[in-house]
Amino acid sequence: MVAALVAIAAVVVIILFLLSAAIRITREYERGVIFRLGRLHSPPKGPGLFLLIPIVDKMVRVDLRTVTLNIPPQEVITKDNVPVRVNAVAYFRIIDPEKAIVQVENFMVATSQISQTTLRSVLGQHVLDELLSERDKINAILQEIIDEATSPWGIKVSIVEVKDVEIPTGMQRAMARQAEAERERRAKVIAAEGEFQASERLKDAANVMSENPITIQLRFLQTMLEMSSERTSNLILPIPLELFKPFLSGNDKSS
Repeated sequence: MVAALVAIAAVVVIILFLLSAAIRITREYERGVIFRLGRLHSPPKGPGLFLLIPIVDKMVRVDLRTVTLNIPPQEVITKDNVPVRVNAVAYFRIIDPEKAIVQVENFMVATSQISQTTLRSVLGQHVLDELLSERDKINAILQEIIDEATSPWGIKVSIVEVKDVEIPTGMQRAMARQAEAERERRAKVIAAEGEFQASERLKDAANVMSENPITIQLRFLQTMLEMSSERTSNLILPIPLELFKPFLSGNDKSS
């Protein structure tokens, strides 16, 4: 009787052990890649509850959520021979769990290495001004190249963003001087354009005054009125030139 109980207990323990080895549960964002006697068994399992054959089946969990990959800072020489230090971030997710496990040893390391290589290669083909002003264009090029390289591994790269561009201090000072010179050039051009427009308006005003000489006296009186409105101790009185004509004509006769 005791032997029978021991045998039953042993059978129960074995069954529990087999069940614990056979029962697997994967979350909604997980898939289980099954290898049966070393061979890939399709399709991947999950999500939810499923059974494996103990000892025969081996399962590898694969996370399907979007992964944020920080690309370490890279020393890059731009096309115009400017050394910069650039870091970036890539967002990708696994769309084919079987390829991510079978086609590459470690998809995280492989994606990181291809991202670093692509970052140095692409930025080296652009000048510094493009790197600073055309960030969206460069991000699109990086995303396309990295996505194409990782596609055989069952990985989809959705976004690549260049986060920070470190420029040498000497280059920063040179860029500041260039920006200051550009602002001065624009200021001089605007001032010259204003002088040109003012001269055009003065020419038009002179043409109008030449048609009616009385407008000159009116303008002169208006100028005096403007001067008298300010706090000044000087007083300017206009003297018509006609008052001096008799003296001028007398001098001409005497001579």
